[in-house]
Amino acid sequence: MCGIVGYVGEENAVPYLINGLRKLEYRGYDSSGIVVGKMVNNKPVFELYKKAGKLTQLVGVLPKELAGSWGIGHTRWATHGMVTDTNAHPFLSNDGKIAVVHNGIIENFQTLRSALEKEGVKFASETDSEVIPNLVARFYKGDLLAAVRDALCNVIGTYALAITCVDDPNKIVVAKRGGPLVIGLADGAYYVASDVSAIVGNTSRVIYLEDGDIVEVTPAGLKFPKIENNDYAKRIEEITISAQETEKCGYDTYMEKEINEQPESIERAFAGRFDMEKATAKLSGFEDEIFQRTNKITAICAGSSYYSSLFGASLIEKYARIPSYAEISSEFAFKNPIVGRDDVYIAVSQSGETADTRDAMTEIHEKGGKVFGICNVPSSTIARESDGGAFMHAGVEIAVATTKAFSNTIMIYYLLALKFARQRGMSKEDGAKFIQEILHQPALIRETLKNSKKMKALAKKYSKAKDFLFLGRGLMHPIAMEGALKLKEISYIHAEAFASGEIKHGPIALVNEKTPSVFLVPDDYTRDMVISNIKEIKARKGPVIAIGVEGDKDLESIVDEFVAVPKVENKDFYALPMLVLCQLFAFYMAKELGCDVDQPRNLAKSVTTR
Repeated sequence: MCGIVGYVGEENAVPYLINGLRKLEYRGYDSSGIVVGKMVNNKPVFELYKKAGKLTQLVGVLPKELAGSWGIGHTRWATHGMVTDTNAHPFLSNDGKIAVVHNGIIENFQTLRSALEKEGVKFASETDSEVIPNLVARFYKGDLLAAVRDALCNVIGTYALAITCVDDPNKIVVAKRGGPLVIGLADGAYYVASDVSAIVGNTSRVIYLEDGDIVEVTPAGLKFPKIENNDYAKRIEEITISAQETEKCGYDTYMEKEINEQPESIERAFAGRFDMEKATAKLSGFEDEIFQRTNKITAICAGSSYYSSLFGASLIEKYARIPSYAEISSEFAFKNPIVGRDDVYIAVSQSGETADTRDAMTEIHEKGGKVFGICNVPSSTIARESDGGAFMHAGVEIAVATTKAFSNTIMIYYLLALKFARQRGMSKEDGAKFIQEILHQPALIRETLKNSKKMKALAKKYSKAKDFLFLGRGLMHPIAMEGALKLKEISYIHAEAFASGEIKHGPIALVNEKTPSVFLVPDDYTRDMVISNIKEIKARKGPVIAIGVEGDKDLESIVDEFVAVPKVENKDFYALPMLVLCQLFAFYMAKELGCDVDQPRNLAKSVTTR
């Protein structure tokens, strides 16, 4: 889940490397580094700089006059080895001639390291990545592409790699197995990155690498050994995002921007996806006839995607009457799952690169099952390997803690519930009403966002709390789980979520006058039971923050703090507005405590390691 950049061309590589790393810092910000190649007295040389800490630490040690016509860079999320200057990328071979940046995990690195040490190689770092430059150096005989290909035949694991050699100037060899990697094509220049967001503004043409690709990049062009006659033109795609989408656009942080973008992003999620005449949803990626006969839908997912899928499974089961489940992808393969011929699986991942979810997909496919995807990145591995699916259309999300991608996943589940329900007995009239509720969601979110000042005041009041409980029933339970996750992700305050009926089965022991509870209280059939749980908390002197519905005076009278969302006709459509208030609360809590909301400690946006 680290970030990789590279440049070969006629201009100075350094500005792109640094700007590219800045745009990829969401992928990891434990340390960063660059290698720049340049000619000195007609002789090619490397200049290496790397530093623990955020990118500003690296920038602070770079010479102002640093320049070179090619180079590679890296921003790290640590897996093997502590966060130190020595463990930062890039890594050089012992002879100083091969430089490498790596995203992924080399599973057999200990075996490789031992063999190389017996050959006299001395390692400076604790990382698995350092074996790669030394392995390439072992095979290098004047042809970098051949050396990389031979070296990788010995490697077991996942990788996205950018490799260069000082004796082979103006050349980078890139390779992919597992980790994302893209090449941008421009006149006289080629760009390498882990994510297209690093390339936006430099070119509009890109090639998304596929697993197994090993590509030589030079100013003269690309060399794909696996493509007959090296005809790679058919793989060139246009970038669909704008440079503005990767900027803060007047906001102080990306997270605040992305929270406030949700009305528009939610609208993109359902735009063009209704058949008004038939009162149903149009999702072409879910047109497979298996949905007509399936008796089991299982979402495989991790983190926030898991919580959204708990919501989605309950929604589909309620409306479409299909038994539906959500499973944590990192645990899925270990249970030796039973995959029935008509079972349907949905892989949910914002990045489309989540390693655990990809592993679960592989397990299902090997057992003959079908996997459909819900992703935000059309070019991602999960999107390409799925049997169908839908894109979230959340737009670029740079803050590490997801907001609008989570909301858009919820919206996709609303659409799926409608589609499957209309196939299985929902009336046209009810389908039309369901569509109207969906269409009303952006306006509902805009109205809810007007509570930002109130959520900021609540955050200031409760910022000294060390623990929080988040509680809800039914569809609000997974929303409470996401609310708790947001708080602990960006403010580092311990928070736990429970189905509110479970509070009396043990968790109530945590309640005291210093532990606030956040309750999600829609005006549906769960309301009276949730109020009963609130009273149990109040009886034990626990402060209660209630997110309820406008006009609920009885609820307001029994809690310490009350924040309302607008009333809706269908009570199953309170999820997104209540979620937005949880996001705002977490955001302002983190700001009050001086935390970095965009780059919280120990986290990275795209989890491409197992």
